[in-house]
Amino acid sequence: MSDWQNYQTNHLADDQHPWYAVQLYGLNQKELYDHLASQGIDAFVPLQDVDFVDREGQRRHELRPVVTNLLFLKKNVDDKQIVDILDVFKGHYYILRKERGSQIFYSIPSRQMYEFITMCNPELLMKRFLSEEEARMKPGARVLVHHGPLSGLTGRLVRSSGKYFLLKEIPGMAVMIKVTKWCCQPAE
Repeated sequence: MSDWQNYQTNHLADDQHPWYAVQLYGLNQKELYDHLASQGIDAFVPLQDVDFVDREGQRRHELRPVVTNLLFLKKNVDDKQIVDILDVFKGHYYILRKERGSQIFYSIPSRQMYEFITMCNPELLMKRFLSEEEARMKPGARVLVHHGPLSGLTGRLVRSSGKYFLLKEIPGMAVMIKVTKWCCQPAE
């Protein structure tokens, strides 16, 4: 998997292609990511900095996936081609659907995915990743950030532990990043 900076500079053009969330079952993210790349399909795996102690007792620091069974792919080909490309891994993945039992994939708009990818930048601190259920439980007004490094991003302004966060939800997960309340205005 390429690191976040390479991904950001190479793939974040707002080209209006929607994205799909793919849930994995017993399949290595890197294996699927590499397969998609070899087929010309852009994919994204949210990464976070993790501190750990290795076998030799040394403290190490590396980027690891936030969720080990979730990957996002850009729909730059039609659905049948995506299913054909993924056919190699039949039974080991599930593309999230709009409704249970539906054949229509849940499409994440390009702009929403761009904002999510931007908020996943490991260099941005004071961030929390949430499940869909946790995100739904957080009340908050829709806002647009008008100042600072998150300027132009939209989401819900939520409060947690006495601090304000911008919450961005997409199918499969959500991310909250610390923001100053005064840098936000109600979204229209």
